[in-house]
Amino acid sequence: MARKDSKPEAIAPQGRVDPHIRSALLLNFKKFANKPVDLDPRLTILIGDNEAGKSTILLGVDLALSGSRSKVEAIGIESLLRKGAVQEFNESGRKIEALPRVAVELYLGGLDSPDLHGRANSRGESTFGLRMSCEPSEDYQNEIAQLLESSESVFPFEFYVVKFHTFGGYPYSGFRKYLKHVHIDSASINAEYAQREYTRALFHVHAPTNVRGSLESKYRMVKEEFTSENLDSLVEADSKTRFQVRSSSKSNLETDLLITEEGISLEHRGRGRQALVKTGFAMSRGKGSDAIDLVLLEEPENHLSHVGMRQLVNSIAGQSAKQVVVATHSSVIASRLDLRNARLLDPKGNIASLASLSPETADFFCKAPSNNLLAFAMSSRVILVEGDAEYMLISTLYEIWANSTLDADRVQVISVGGTSFKRYMEVAQALSIRVAVVRDNDGDYQRYCVDNYEEFVAPQIRVFADRDPDRKTFEVCMYLDNIAACEAAFGKKTKTLSVQQHMLANKAESALKLAKEYGPLLNVPSYIREAIEWIRG
Repeated sequence: MARKDSKPEAIAPQGRVDPHIRSALLLNFKKFANKPVDLDPRLTILIGDNEAGKSTILLGVDLALSGSRSKVEAIGIESLLRKGAVQEFNESGRKIEALPRVAVELYLGGLDSPDLHGRANSRGESTFGLRMSCEPSEDYQNEIAQLLESSESVFPFEFYVVKFHTFGGYPYSGFRKYLKHVHIDSASINAEYAQREYTRALFHVHAPTNVRGSLESKYRMVKEEFTSENLDSLVEADSKTRFQVRSSSKSNLETDLLITEEGISLEHRGRGRQALVKTGFAMSRGKGSDAIDLVLLEEPENHLSHVGMRQLVNSIAGQSAKQVVVATHSSVIASRLDLRNARLLDPKGNIASLASLSPETADFFCKAPSNNLLAFAMSSRVILVEGDAEYMLISTLYEIWANSTLDADRVQVISVGGTSFKRYMEVAQALSIRVAVVRDNDGDYQRYCVDNYEEFVAPQIRVFADRDPDRKTFEVCMYLDNIAACEAAFGKKTKTLSVQQHMLANKAESALKLAKEYGPLLNVPSYIREAIEWIRG
């Protein structure tokens, strides 16, 4: 990228005033060939199954903001370059000009530095931003060409170089932070390296460059004074061999620093407490030149109790002075922080937004005592039922009718309660999930099962219920379709109630007994047969 001869005039940023990332673009970065990720100026929640790419997005942002070649090289170019790009290169003739590049581009808002502004990005967009790239070195073109000719499988990873440039074409490094950030990964929260890097990052945030330099000098002086006042006397004055306190890049103020809480080193706290303290410490840095602008949280729910989870959520939700990006598997975190901030990543790397959800639905999931939101959101086919009885029996009925299993057909069953159907159906609309709603007709099929869901039914969402008003509940349908089995199972246990009344009064227990003792012999109610056939279609 060529350096610009003149700097553009500052362009007034729009939207949020504080520095933030508007979007990130990952090019041949790990699993992503060309993946744009829009980020909310305040809070973005990345949800998805394992290997969906949540951690990859956080890593790309972290590396691009770090400006650190050594940090990228420590991970390794071979680990960052998309495997598919290497395979495509090998299958297309292995020409040196076709060697794939890795890049992460961050499109920024709330910043007006002329150095950041330009078109030095893959989109050719005139805007503010930063770009990290890994590409073949121009200084080793002959060596690369020879290597490519000598073997049909060897790839020249060792000849790749790491570059950091602003969109204005100016190089940048970790010494100048256009946007201050911290990356907290609870999975490695107890690792010595992670602890040291986190402490170092926060030290840089709390202490500007000139202050750090002054503190480093004072720290060296203290070491020298300790040596002269305490160690020199241990040996003869004319001795050439002396004791000295270590003073090097591996033993300086930054490497010796610890974060403590109430006098106890953070590394000696439990992992859950470490996660809470680190997050709270990062969030406490408010506005001003020394503030953290961006906090990246990697699965912050790890090691936390329910109480700790609520404290964490409150810590994130209670601030607005910085941008936060959270990668999570937790329904509590995703829902309590407002689903409209969520981005769902599927196994293929596609990203769907829930920004279109109504405030009522977002508020419902925020306040619901418990929910299976993430299990629902990460499924492609779901049967929604409204009670424990249906949930306990549906897998048995599915196996009987489909001659298959829910797991084999990748169908998820979720019990949500009748009043919650519409909320889940709205999420299904946003994420294009195929959903079969199985419910009681409550004595009026048209009113409760058709008119009630008119706004929510879609080609991939259908409601299934028995149309006969006399077959108004799941238990009644199971009894009428399985009279012999039900009489045998419960006839001797009830004296004052009929078997059907007993099943209605003991729904979950009755369903469990039928599933365990009569499973393969049961007849499947017609509306459940329809739901099974449709969800498999």
